Amino acid sequence: MEAADLSPVPESARTQSAFDLFLIFAAANVVATTMQTGAVLGRSYSGTNALFVVVGGAVFGALLVALLAPVGSRSGVPSMIAARAPLGLYGARVVAALLYLTNFAWIAVNNTIAASVCAQVLGGGGEWSARYWAAALGIAATAIVAKGPRAVGLADRIAVPMMAVAGGVLTWSAFSLPAPSLPLASSESDPAMLWGLDVVIGYQVSWLLMFADYSRYTKSGGKAATAVFSGLALPALWLMPLGWTLARIAGSDDPGTMLTAAGVGWWTAVLVALATVTTNFVNIYLSSLAWRTLVPQSTSAASVWTIGLIGTALGLVSSVWLDRFAELMVLLGSVLVPVGGVFLAHFVLLRRRVDVEAVYATDRLARFNVSGIAAWAAGFIVYKLAAPIGATLPALATSTIVYALASRGHRDAVVTQNSH
Repeated sequence: MEAADLSPVPESARTQSAFDLFLIFAAANVVATTMQTGAVLGRSYSGTNALFVVVGGAVFGALLVALLAPVGSRSGVPSMIAARAPLGLYGARVVAALLYLTNFAWIAVNNTIAASVCAQVLGGGGEWSARYWAAALGIAATAIVAKGPRAVGLADRIAVPMMAVAGGVLTWSAFSLPAPSLPLASSESDPAMLWGLDVVIGYQVSWLLMFADYSRYTKSGGKAATAVFSGLALPALWLMPLGWTLARIAGSDDPGTMLTAAGVGWWTAVLVALATVTTNFVNIYLSSLAWRTLVPQSTSAASVWTIGLIGTALGLVSSVWLDRFAELMVLLGSVLVPVGGVFLAHFVLLRRRVDVEAVYATDRLARFNVSGIAAWAAGFIVYKLAAPIGATLPALATSTIVYALASRGHRDAVVTQNSH
């Protein structure tokens, strides 16, 4: 298969092991931004409440993605193609466009964090040194993705064990350091628990739109779901508490300050550099698939290289991506949680399978599935209205229920004849 091939994977070619699928998701979630999510909780929650928020949010968010993984195993089609069933052709393209644009920010912010750490620990510490590191990491990730999913799987087999060792050293150091310099919040002063769950679940569901992109290479839907769940939940359950602890120790949630406070030198650089590359494997791949759904005539290699290099360049010219990390998370949550509810209702609750022939027949596809778009919009509105008290669960419930009720008893809009 090519690096960003949109065609369905034949059942005979779904030979990727569940372990390789696990490694792809684990490698993607072992990244500085996962620790950063835990660090955000460091100034807000006491230890007990922080642990509850991390465990509840990490497990629930991973479960949402994992429940959809069998869609890829059963159909062999990528996520943005499968999305045509509940959303329609243009509805799926809207999701693809949002994914395409926001992944530039993810590539840039990952490269910015890693470059800063590598420059401080391994090379010079100046602005230009950081830019050299950002360029090198961005190009390395793009070159591997351009070789296709099997190259990514091989690279993860090498990188993930190295990250596990480096992460173990960082973890040992963090929990061996003296008492935190920040006073722990008392449970009475903690903000609403639902706010913390929004942060953690929002981070986990940022992977939602890749629910079928890698699982389509694994034949067993059950094994794919287990691999995806484990690959997302385990790194979060490890790195978010680590980020919380480091933020307390450093007295800051700044990534560079936290990692420097751990005092493990180049081990930190190894972890952050490899984590950035493996996470950007997924970001580049997702964006490439999204772009090819928007511009079908584009080639796989051109899509991968263009996206990888643009994302890298954005990280070189501005640090705004890191400065506005929190705003990016809010945007992703408001969009992805409601559309996730639509997907869950369609593929899990209503148990509708992908009609492979129909979703590729673009001349006969309904432009919009009214039920899907209405449910997505309702969930988005509820997310905004419920934000002060916690928006994830109300928005997810709203979009799921609205879609299930609106589409009950009707055939998929994807197979209706489009009138002109």
